[in-house]
Amino acid sequence: MNKELMEALDILEKEKNISKDTLLGAIEQSLIQACKNHFGKADNVHVTINPETCDFSVYAEREVKEFVEDPALEISLVEAQKLNTNAELGDIIKVEIHSKEFGRIATQNAKNVILQKIREEERKVLYDQYYGMEKEVVTGIVQRVMGKNVSVNLGKADGVLSENEQVKGEEFKPTERIKVYILEVKDTPKGPRILLSRTHPGLVKRLFESEVAEVKDGTVEIKSIAREAGSRTKIAVWSNDPDVDPVGACVGMNGARVNAIVNELRGEKIDIITWNENPAMMIENALSPAKVISVIADAEEKSAKVIVPDYQLSLAIGKEGQNARLAARLTGFKIDIKSETQARESGDFMDYESEYEDDEYYEDDEYAEDGEYTEDGEYAGDRYAEDADAEGEYAEESELADETDTENEEE
Repeated sequence: MNKELMEALDILEKEKNISKDTLLGAIEQSLIQACKNHFGKADNVHVTINPETCDFSVYAEREVKEFVEDPALEISLVEAQKLNTNAELGDIIKVEIHSKEFGRIATQNAKNVILQKIREEERKVLYDQYYGMEKEVVTGIVQRVMGKNVSVNLGKADGVLSENEQVKGEEFKPTERIKVYILEVKDTPKGPRILLSRTHPGLVKRLFESEVAEVKDGTVEIKSIAREAGSRTKIAVWSNDPDVDPVGACVGMNGARVNAIVNELRGEKIDIITWNENPAMMIENALSPAKVISVIADAEEKSAKVIVPDYQLSLAIGKEGQNARLAARLTGFKIDIKSETQARESGDFMDYESEYEDDEYYEDDEYAEDGEYTEDGEYAGDRYAEDADAEGEYAEESELADETDTENEEE
């Protein structure tokens, strides 16, 4: 029994997660390569290794000839009969080869073959490990800032957080712990190249799954997400259990659950709304906290006309159109928002019975005028729209407690 070889294989298997069979295969290839370097050819060389004891033997099959022309392939009758007394001309004799007889170059080449195989398997194991973690959130340690990119240590490999995947204004310091979304894992000759993101909507989804037990077990389902990283996210949720409030489950007691996510996202506002199959109701929820008089939705054209009270127009559109833009991306509808006065003047207004409290008022001079906001909008992160559609897992959002109701402002 070759105890030293067995111990070495066990250590490699534990530390580098490389199977013993793979390592034994590498040893077999290295011995054949050594024979080729030593004899000039190795077509007739065979190696047998006992996986239980790690004992191995190397032998060459040589034909018995009266006159030997190629010692690597042939053996004389006299020499053959020393190994097998019954040997005759034309027989194939197995001649044992002692690996200790190999020269320094042959031994070095055999060593290189084993090391190369170990490196290849190590890269493959790392790639398989992190490829299975695509679309997941992991905690990493900032290693260094390389220009505008950030290198993040994920344990056994490093990932790259590129400038496009960083939230504008975020700064990272070495040894700082951050949570990142594994965007893509590529296999390269130097090992897996792991691309990370802090702006992908999937980061918010995975954070809710880790923070909210009801989301993780499927009781509460995240139907849609629209995000402008670093500023605001709208998320639409739905409960498969009528006794569970989806919004309340995500917010948590005194906002504990959602606040933990907000802190991880460094202050990014999160609006949570209830998902609804009715497009009109969905659009109304998505435009919260603004109040809506009427919504006329065309499911085929994926467009909607929304009428809001005059004093709610700025709130419905949001700062620089953000609220309307996120609502459009959350619902997938092109939304045309008009005030009640504008709708009457254009003839679009229909007599909907609605009651409003005159003491509610909201004003923000920074907000834009009315207009159309499409699902694409002007948001640079719309490259994630296709991912969201393909996974079918993003839906609408609801206003968090940090959005103060206008009625409370008056009080």
